Formats: sequence, C-alpha cells, structure tokens
Amino acid sequence: MANTVLVGAQWGDEGKGKIIDFLTEKADIVVRSQGGNNAGHTVLTGGQKYVLHLIPSGILHPGKQNVIGNGVVLDPVSLVEEIEGLRAVGIAVTPENLILSDCAHLVMPYHRALDAAKELAKGKNKIGTTGRGIGPTYGDKVARTGLRLADLMQAELFCSKLATRVEEANAQLISMGAKPVSFDEVKASALEAGAKLRPFVVNTVLYLNKALKAGKNMLFEGAQGTFLDIDHGTYPYVTSSNTTAGGASTGSGVPPHRIDSVLGVMKAYTTRVGEGPFPTENAEIADLLHGMGREFGATTGRARRCGWFDAVSTRYASMVNGIDEIAITNLDGLDTVKTIKICVAYKLDGQELEVPPSDFQLLTSCEPVYIEMPGWETPTDQIKTFAELPKNAQAYALKIAELTGGKLIIVSTGAQRDQTILV
Repeated sequence: MANTVLVGAQWGDEGKGKIIDFLTEKADIVVRSQGGNNAGHTVLTGGQKYVLHLIPSGILHPGKQNVIGNGVVLDPVSLVEEIEGLRAVGIAVTPENLILSDCAHLVMPYHRALDAAKELAKGKNKIGTTGRGIGPTYGDKVARTGLRLADLMQAELFCSKLATRVEEANAQLISMGAKPVSFDEVKASALEAGAKLRPFVVNTVLYLNKALKAGKNMLFEGAQGTFLDIDHGTYPYVTSSNTTAGGASTGSGVPPHRIDSVLGVMKAYTTRVGEGPFPTENAEIADLLHGMGREFGATTGRARRCGWFDAVSTRYASMVNGIDEIAITNLDGLDTVKTIKICVAYKLDGQELEVPPSDFQLLTSCEPVYIEMPGWETPTDQIKTFAELPKNAQAYALKIAELTGGKLIIVSTGAQRDQTILV
C-alpha cells in the first residue's frame, strides 16, 4: 500500500472511519493530522460498536502504530477518557501503538465555554458547532497564545501560561454574560490528564520521517469533510482546520511529495450537520433515512440534514484534494428508492455554474439541476461482489464516479467491516 490520504468529499460524516478501518490492514501507521474531538468515527466489527473521537481507527488493529499529529487540537481530559474507554472493552492502548505530537494544541474548558457563549451570541446566525471548543482553540493557535502538549509536560511553565490565558478568557466570558472558569479546577484536571498522557508524547515529525525512510506505509485519516475546510468550505459554516488533503502534510510534518495518492470518501447521497447552505437538501430523503435509524451524529447525536447526491460539489472536492480513487458508502440507504436524483449542475440567476460559488449566500440561492436514474428496489446489504449488485446499483455507483472524476474502488453496503465491496 502506498502512502494514502483519505478525505471526505462532502460535508463530513461520509463513513471515513469504516473505510480507514478497512484499509488499515495494509498500512503500518495510521495518522490523524487535524481536527479535534468534534469528529466521530464509528466502526462496527465483530458485533462491537466503537466510536472514536481523537484516536485513529487503526487502534482497533493489533500491530499498527497510530499517531495524533501536530495539526490536531487535543482535549487531554477527553483523550484520557477515550483511552480508558477502549481499554475497558479490551482494546490495547499503549505508547507502543499510540503516540501524540508534543506540538498538538490543547483544548481547555475555557475554549468550550467561549464556543458556547459565541454561538449563543450569534442567535439565528449561529454556525452550529459541536460546542467542543475547537474553533477557539485554533483561534488561540493562530493568535500564538495557545498551550501545547509540550507545555503540559512542564508543570511550572504550564501553570504560568495557563494563569495568563484563564485570566484573558474569563474577562471575555464575563463581558459576554457567561460564567468564568476556575483556574484551580482547570489546572488540576489538566495536570492529572497530562501525567497519564506523558508516556505517549513524542516528536511525531521525527518519528514519521524515520518511518518513511524505513519504507513504512502510512494512511492519513481525515476528520470532517472538504466543505467544512476553513479555506475551501462553505465559509463561515465550516470547521477551523484544513480538512482537505493538504492538511495531511501540514498537520503531520510529512512532506507533500511523500504522499502517493488521495482517496475520496462520499456517501451515495449527501448529508450535513449544523447550519449553512445545502443545495440538494430534501425532506423526503431525510425522513426515509431517519426513519431507518440512520444519519444521527456519532459525536453529538444530532439528526443530520439529508439530500440527493451533489456531483457539483464532489467534482470540486476532487479538484481541491487531487482525488485519485473513490469510495462510495451507504449505498444500501437507497435500496428502497424507486427513482434517484443526482445534481449535475447549479443554476444561479439563469446561468449554470461549473463549481459551487464561494459566497454562501450565493450558494443558498443556487437551484440544483437534476438527472434521474432508476433505483434497484432490492436489498444490497448482503452482497459481496460488485458484479452481484443489481445492475441499476452498479450503474448508479459508476455514474457518481464518472461525474466526480475518480476511479471507483470501494462500495460500502452497510456499517459492518465485512459489508465492503472492492470494485
């Protein structure tokens, strides 16, 4: 297996965790390079459901190394809870299979408080964040006032920096009418978590580049999706990191020319969580999927907004990420649909657009132009080969690949690891 970046080609929640879990068998190292515990990857295998937030999905495979890179923002208390939760169900988590970048920035309680206060202040213009403090943490990083894991490993230095930052954050919280945080409580919980994480903390850039020289294969695990990217997404209704393929290099320290391929993951339809424009949103398809118990967030439990497949956005995602190969997930979600729509263009003021407009208000005004394809109206969740799929299902998957501009290599027909078809 080459060094591969796996990215979401939509608004996140594309089923990346399952595809990474499937591909990990051929990888030596799985790297998480951006985002925080606002992401959730769900993996079902052996009758057990695992919901991972910060730890790469490779942790479920014995003998694989997992890396949380410098581009990740890391809540130390939540990470300790995630480690202990995995150990409680028999998954080994040790410094031998998980390492953390000493340059990863820390998500602190005041970041979560600021996140909530800012969302409340926005009222009807809220972005729809998870409230996990991710945006304020990246804000501190860019403002050069953030705390990093390396700081947490030095108690005296950490407490000095923390005191300054808590004072600043509390002044801001009070001005917004929110409750300030307790310095003593924040300090105590962080130092306790830091002591437990200490054995895992290393210079991951050095580790990864030595692994490259040793010929190790790497799989870079993306969180969220292309249209939540801080630069290329539907701004301002985005996350605060680079969710596109370029973020794998900046968030890990692995040079771009050492990455061999990009795999784009996309659902057979489209979903998004939170606020913001969604041209193909459709209440009928949302009711269908929610009625099946599907499309509820792994991190928040929120019902996802649902709609028809949007080939305009995924084509743009292929451009931005350099997607070589495609994995289509949740094909079985459309098993009962008689006629399936695909958006192949947007119309704005009577003109067809080649790519989504950068301004979210213009995107909100776009009308989707659809083609229709016949559904297959039969279950696909037990099918093991592409040739055995109903002809209409094959044609639909191949049409998505054609419109998006990548080679179809995987079709997923269920949440279990063995419900994965190699094309």
